[in-house]
Amino acid sequence: MTASFYARTPAAAPRQIPTTADRVREAVLALCGGRFKMLSHLESSWGSITFSGTRHELRLRFDGIEDVAAGELLIERLPDHEFSIPGQLVADATIIKVEHHFGPEEWLEVTAVLLLLEES
Repeated sequence: MTASFYARTPAAAPRQIPTTADRVREAVLALCGGRFKMLSHLESSWGSITFSGTRHELRLRFDGIEDVAAGELLIERLPDHEFSIPGQLVADATIIKVEHHFGPEEWLEVTAVLLLLEES
């Protein structure tokens, strides 16, 4: 093989390890079939002397009748859903705000909060 062969071979992209925030988004995405637009995702640390974890606040928007139906299912299912996030235990999952607009361009905005504990 010549030196020019090596010059043209693209380097493999480094593999990125998903963060806890990535995994939270993926889990919520799967729960409602990916039928939303992520408006925001805020992550903050929380804990005490006996535990540590993160708080995730997600603002999601569902546009159109089918997506709104998926959002309504999320509202129904989120509090009792058994999440599987490696290295994390979901201590609480709550819907804290819902704004629903009816009409020809129906939409739904949902704010959810998930409290995660790091498994030791």
